[in-house]
Amino acid sequence: MHLSQLLVVLSACSGTWAAPVEQKPLAVPEKGASNVGDNPYTPDYRDPYDRKVDAIGRKLRPEPYRNGDGSTVLGPRNRGRERQDPDLVRPPSTDHGNIPNMRWSFADSHIRIEEGGWTRQTTVRELGTSKELAGVNMRLDEGVIRELHWHKEAEWAYVLEGKVRITALDTEGGSFVDDLEKGDLWYFPSGHPHSLQGLSPNGTEFLLIFDDGNFSEESTFLLTDWLAHTPKSVIAENFQVHPEVFKAIPQSEKYIFKGSNPGSIDDEIPKGKGYKKSKLQFTHKMDAQEPIIASGGKARITDSRNFPLSKTVAAAHLEIEPGALREMHWHPRADEWSYFIKGRARVTIFAAEGNARTFDYQAGDVGIVPKNMGHFIENLSDDEPLEVLEIFRSDKFEDFSLFQWLGETPRRMVKDHLFAEDEKAGKKFEKAIWDAEKDVIKKPYDWDNEEEEKEEL
Repeated sequence: MHLSQLLVVLSACSGTWAAPVEQKPLAVPEKGASNVGDNPYTPDYRDPYDRKVDAIGRKLRPEPYRNGDGSTVLGPRNRGRERQDPDLVRPPSTDHGNIPNMRWSFADSHIRIEEGGWTRQTTVRELGTSKELAGVNMRLDEGVIRELHWHKEAEWAYVLEGKVRITALDTEGGSFVDDLEKGDLWYFPSGHPHSLQGLSPNGTEFLLIFDDGNFSEESTFLLTDWLAHTPKSVIAENFQVHPEVFKAIPQSEKYIFKGSNPGSIDDEIPKGKGYKKSKLQFTHKMDAQEPIIASGGKARITDSRNFPLSKTVAAAHLEIEPGALREMHWHPRADEWSYFIKGRARVTIFAAEGNARTFDYQAGDVGIVPKNMGHFIENLSDDEPLEVLEIFRSDKFEDFSLFQWLGETPRRMVKDHLFAEDEKAGKKFEKAIWDAEKDVIKKPYDWDNEEEEKEEL
């Protein structure tokens, strides 16, 4: 019997609790590590390849030890926060320089609580590197309305859970009404008036994206706010009715509030002779798209080519299998604003001039990668899938693949750059990139043959 088990038995028999015994977590061996079976956050652990460590999945406590260097932390600690971003506690040896923070969690955003719903935002004020886009996470219970309003910025949205009804008006006076569910998108160009209403009995939640990092949810143009600050005589003149009609209208904004449950769209559409249906399509079923099948997952890309109205926001929805990698790449025209829906990820950002920094993400987190900076997204877990949205202030999704670039560059040129002093390794690399076919999500590499390959080299 272990000492910890004996203490528990003795304390139970005596009717008192013994002092707790600190348990060291069992560590799963890291593939290819030189001392298989050890906890990677110890001074004796060695890993020359800087492999990922899933601190949450393995229930490990990150410590600032790496390949024999480092020491313990003696001062106060936020253990929970350290486990969420362990590559800040123990950065890979390849990290270097002063890259600003590229990670934020909606859990750290202030929540505005309203009748039957709430909203929270991540903008340049919360995350200084979020310059091109801002995000809002919103929840509406059944029948709850995000009131009629418009924005200076364009609004793009992804339904996370539940169902929602949207309404909109175009500049030609055309009306649009649609019901959306999980995996669907909408897009409202700048200034276009619209509304949202939750339809699901279990509630509806969505991610809103605005094409300016300085956006503020508090700066929305609201119907009730406008009328509350307009003389009733003017309102009466505008609508050609007596001012008494407006004596009971709200004296301040309603913003989010419980409304009456809607009927079918056909029942809801105005029957007046002035009504006309919009020629614009404000919605898109992203989840229903045929996916790009990669060796390590699936990708769906939505931009102005298949959602024509979405002129300022493009996006990719990625499903990354356990242990797989969103390949090393960069985006030439826009910053990447990532939203992590499920799972845990590691991302290293390369910023040139010898600068690189690694961040870890999990569900509810936001990540930024500035345009042209090289990066990847690695699924930290070998058991659970990773789901993430890549979002851009652009009309088109564009990226460059490192694999494809090197595969389509003259092989002599590539070998002169990387393998001038190792001809055998150069031949193996040339074989690996021979087909040069882009694979946006790479399947896990089989490290079982690692020792055999090392011997060959």
